[in-house]
Amino acid sequence: MILHIRYFFIFTLDSKQMKDKKLHIDGIDKIILKRLMNDARTPILGIAREIGISGAAIHQRLRKLEASGLLAGSKFIINPKALGYTTLAYVGIFLDAASKYSSAIKRLKEIPEVIESHYTTGNYAIFIKILCRDNEHLMKLLNNDIQSIKGVARTETFISLDQQIDRQIEL
Repeated sequence: MILHIRYFFIFTLDSKQMKDKKLHIDGIDKIILKRLMNDARTPILGIAREIGISGAAIHQRLRKLEASGLLAGSKFIINPKALGYTTLAYVGIFLDAASKYSSAIKRLKEIPEVIESHYTTGNYAIFIKILCRDNEHLMKLLNNDIQSIKGVARTETFISLDQQIDRQIEL
């Protein structure tokens, strides 16, 4: 089995960090970030030659952007389908009381198939993204793990049939 791995940089804008620090991204920073966002394996020296500055200067700029809170790090992305996870679902979770939120999240963190969790406004208290091998795995996960969490009143599940857009915010 061939394992497909993508590598990308994570960019976050923590509102507290951004209020405390004035972030300035100049044209050179934008070029560096766009090249790395397009392909994080782009050699730094290749970018340096393209821009006309040293590789050390690029590393220094990246450290500055990381310290500012814009660049939060980097990670490898494993293609879940290569591991047999072919069902992606979103689950809206209704809690019987708002006070159950923390304990429900604690339990959800123990379920490896839960890959994202959001505290939301609207109908659901919690909205999660989960990866399963197939629909049977999804059903077992919902019935045995998620719906058995104390405080979960009910769930509403949406299976993703296809993903057309997967991107970060533009600079």
